[in-house]
Amino acid sequence: MSHHETWDPKPDAPPEVRGEFSPISTATPGIFLGEHMPLLAQQTDKLAVIRSIHHDDSAHGRGMYWNLTGHAPPRAGNIPPLPTDWPSLPAMVSKLRPAPAGVPSAVRLPYPMVDNGTLQAGEYGGWLGVKYDPIVMRPPAGEPFGGVSRTLGSEVLDLSAGDFERVAERRDLLSALENPARRQEDFETFNHFHALAKDILLGSAVRRAYDLTLEEPKVRESYSNHLGGQSMLLARRLTEAGVPIVQVCCAAGDLNGGQGDMWDTHADNFNRLKNRLLPVFDRGAAALLKDLADRGTLNETLVVFLTDFGRTPRINKAAGRDHYPNVYSIALAGGGIVGGQAYGSSDGQGAFPRTQPCGPPDVHATIFQALGISPRAMLRDQLGRPFSVSDGQVLPLF
Repeated sequence: MSHHETWDPKPDAPPEVRGEFSPISTATPGIFLGEHMPLLAQQTDKLAVIRSIHHDDSAHGRGMYWNLTGHAPPRAGNIPPLPTDWPSLPAMVSKLRPAPAGVPSAVRLPYPMVDNGTLQAGEYGGWLGVKYDPIVMRPPAGEPFGGVSRTLGSEVLDLSAGDFERVAERRDLLSALENPARRQEDFETFNHFHALAKDILLGSAVRRAYDLTLEEPKVRESYSNHLGGQSMLLARRLTEAGVPIVQVCCAAGDLNGGQGDMWDTHADNFNRLKNRLLPVFDRGAAALLKDLADRGTLNETLVVFLTDFGRTPRINKAAGRDHYPNVYSIALAGGGIVGGQAYGSSDGQGAFPRTQPCGPPDVHATIFQALGISPRAMLRDQLGRPFSVSDGQVLPLF
């Protein structure tokens, strides 16, 4: 996501930097957003915008690894997931805050991230084990993002297509025929997902949360009929059903070589943002914040808008912006975060941090703090070695 056109506009920069959009005032005096985020501009009293985050890797997969694990990517090149990877934020949270029985420990909507023909590291359980891989679910409705969203073998749970009576009958038959495992550890992972699937399909709160037709029609409409907005609504419903953490991909799932409804706007940056990407994101994200506030649950729900990196200050010859990790912006709301503030700043061209520089480890420490988890809580890998969940410092956003 380009910080110049969203969270950190630069109206006083030269034309080749400031771009085609104008800044707009918001609910918070002194904070301006890009003009195609008018609904979020009304919600800045709930938001803490961080404008000085940076890291050192300009590749999508590795940039995502930085932001979703809080740690530097472990290898060069395109990085598909490995069991030696650092666990994702959802995996760490679900390990430290177990889900209720019958509820997934973490959910990812509406599909996994793909680049260069591979699933991307950083979204999985890593050395915590596959039990902590988030369950991928697809909402029952919504206009899809333009472009390709492949799954590459990752299982996607679609509860809108199921004969649940037949599933129950098959479960009873299997229970009658199946012998118990001789050694539980041999079947631990299989049994975990088998039991979880049974609980989801046959009566857990998750199945009810998945039925978006049960939502108040005006509320559902406020998110729009797009897959992006419906995913945010389903995320809210899943957290209310007990899922500790839900990750939503707000664009097509495959980077498609810079084509389609995704944030890799190397070309035609302004039309793609104005006509497709920002309207979907702005409406869904603003609806989520208002919905949580109206329900009185925003203070106990942390919302984080992450990206892999920003975009280059200078517009290229294809009217696009290229990869840029040297400074970018993210935003947080709820979970005890004080809204109506901007933390840190970038320089006059949005090229480098000017004040209060911070990085993904600091954001992760802040997220853990907001969730009531110590940023120095310990996890152990499969060899029993202890690791702190975060190496960063908690940002003063509370």
